[in-house]
Amino acid sequence: MINIVLVEPEIPQNCGNIARTCAATRSRLHLIKPLGFDISEKAVKRAGLDYWPMVDLRVYENLEHFFAENPDADLWLATTKAPRDYSQARFQDGCYLMFGKETAGLPEDLRRRYYDRCIRIPMRADARSLNLSNSVAILAYEALKQLDFPNLSGVGEMAAQEG
Repeated sequence: MINIVLVEPEIPQNCGNIARTCAATRSRLHLIKPLGFDISEKAVKRAGLDYWPMVDLRVYENLEHFFAENPDADLWLATTKAPRDYSQARFQDGCYLMFGKETAGLPEDLRRRYYDRCIRIPMRADARSLNLSNSVAILAYEALKQLDFPNLSGVGEMAAQEG
């Protein structure tokens, strides 16, 4: 299993797409407040997020709370300011992929503290960044690929079930 960590996410549609990716991949979703949207049961139902019950969700009051609850987290920080691209990372089972808020990314002090664990997605130099939910999907599937897609159905398995 992998862990997806969103630090102060702002856009509900991004979080919804990321939650769906987490549900489909059996990844745990960690949300660090403040959130730019409501995730109450009523709000989730109103948004029609029928997959939300499949999401293993953890919510934290702030970064300090997250680190207190996950002191030994095998962190990888996604940032456009990283020294290397994600293909150079070796993801382990239980790793944490951390992403910053849409308008500002991850805090600079966090990027400095974990500089050797910062990774980026290659893109053209004049493109600011990718959409947050796309970035999560790219890194989540790379990590899962390296782990041989644990507890997920593959194409061969699906064909055998249908045949």
